[in-house]
Amino acid sequence: MNKHSFNKEEIEFLEGPQSRRKDYWFAVKVVFEFVKGFRILHFVGPCITIFGSARFKEGHPHYESARKLAGLIARQGFTIMTGGGPGIMEAANRGAQEVGGKSVGCNIVLPFEQQPNPYLDKFTNIRYFFVRKVLLLKYSYGLVAMPGGFGTLDELFEVLTLIQTTMIHRYPVVVFNRAYHQRLLEYVDEMVKNGTISPEDLELFMVTDDIDEAVEFIARNTIVPFGLKRIRKSKWLWEK
Repeated sequence: MNKHSFNKEEIEFLEGPQSRRKDYWFAVKVVFEFVKGFRILHFVGPCITIFGSARFKEGHPHYESARKLAGLIARQGFTIMTGGGPGIMEAANRGAQEVGGKSVGCNIVLPFEQQPNPYLDKFTNIRYFFVRKVLLLKYSYGLVAMPGGFGTLDELFEVLTLIQTTMIHRYPVVVFNRAYHQRLLEYVDEMVKNGTISPEDLELFMVTDDIDEAVEFIARNTIVPFGLKRIRKSKWLWEK
């Protein structure tokens, strides 16, 4: 598929005023995407969402870190949710399945036909990035940002913005791998110096290289604060 013809409806919508009929049908398609996602993901249980690059392959240190981290989080009783694709997303879903945890994904439909990874118990294919991001947030009780690219940073800073502005409840955000994110963190410090964010905004996330520390931080800031409890019929699923 030619990338320039992909998602023509969305491109036309963003170009400016269209016919009312076109705008209406675009809105209908968006609602349909949301409803489809809600139906598939409704019973997945409280999730921890792991973001990261699709480009790291099995055996890469970042891939293996995500795999181990996801496994330990899944052992706490959470469903692991990702964007459903390859790389770190695959590693996280794989790590969950390897310990008997639950693994779900919201895969984005791309021009180069990104396929869902093989370690998903449930997944949905979403046409629009903004719908996908809402679904990833809706079911999440915490977020881990692994090394990644534009998409990972987009997702990370959108979550931080929503927490900062109290549009969503505050939940644990982990930025994993200090060396990879060092210059980004320096830029965040620069924002504090210039007054564009407040010093207390640095408390909205934790930076670590320690997998056990990340797991403990997530558990401490989710299970009791959100009133989660184990259900008797399962050892891995929490319910409110």
